[in-house]
Amino acid sequence: MELDYVPLGRTGTMVSELAFGTWRFGRETEEGIEIGEDRAYDLLDAYAEHGGRFIDTADVYGGGKSETWIGNWLADHDREDYVIASKIFWPTREEDPNGRGLSRKHLRRQIDLMLDRLGTDYIDLLYIHRWDDDTPAEEFMRTLNEFVDAGKVNYLGASTMYPNAWKVAKANELAERRGYEPFTVTQPRYNLVDREIEANYLDMCADYDLGICPWSPLGQGFLTGKYTRDDQNPEDSKVAAEDRFREGYLTEENFQVLDEVRAVADEVDASPAQVALSWLMHHDQVSVPLIGARTVDQLEENLGAARIDLTEEQFERLDDAKAHPLADI
Repeated sequence: MELDYVPLGRTGTMVSELAFGTWRFGRETEEGIEIGEDRAYDLLDAYAEHGGRFIDTADVYGGGKSETWIGNWLADHDREDYVIASKIFWPTREEDPNGRGLSRKHLRRQIDLMLDRLGTDYIDLLYIHRWDDDTPAEEFMRTLNEFVDAGKVNYLGASTMYPNAWKVAKANELAERRGYEPFTVTQPRYNLVDREIEANYLDMCADYDLGICPWSPLGQGFLTGKYTRDDQNPEDSKVAAEDRFREGYLTEENFQVLDEVRAVADEVDASPAQVALSWLMHHDQVSVPLIGARTVDQLEENLGAARIDLTEEQFERLDDAKAHPLADI
């Protein structure tokens, strides 16, 4: 099974139909590093072997290790075969008041560090990781535009902006007036149980013709089907012990969605995770879902979603399994 290419929104760039997220690379936990360097290379190799060419990272993932390891891996591959996305916003130097946000100083420092770690002259897609209320949009949009003019960045995106759809619109309206590069891609949380962006964010994306590359397509693992109503959940699942996860995901409403996912999975001979991913891949407004994995087996299961062909009736059953949120008034 090899991934097909699809358009990255209206950018003109073609990308793999599933993107690979590397936020666990080098991530420190109480038990140690979640994904170490050798396994990171194994995962990148497996993704590439299945035709994967769209890799997502950020300057803070693993304290910079994620970008460094991707750069090391890319050194043995043709850089031009891959589309690389990264992000800037979160603190990178705890004691430095200018070591975070979207100020010109922080952006200029970080873009050069990112390029150095990745071992490349340019980044295909640069996201702002969050909105910065302390920096005028005029300042950071002009600075981001400078990166594009200098050839350091090809396209701009905005990650995790819900519920602030109006801020993305504000930035793009400003960009149009000033002749700056606008945001052309967004990266919100979106899946069959996390539907909050349907209130007005999706409408904003449609109006401004923004591509959508959603993160958390499996609802923090809930849509894999490994959680049950009887609370007999996997012992190795740390999130299942968290109040926030139990209250947000282990609800009867969400289990009814999971029931429908399992029913469709039986019909198409697939896993629940593959069906949940396939729903996003069949969604008219979704460009490319962003998948992650701790192991090669998990990655290959997720990539198997590309072979699932949902009927219109199956898509609608999944879509209607949870009530759509009302638009903000």
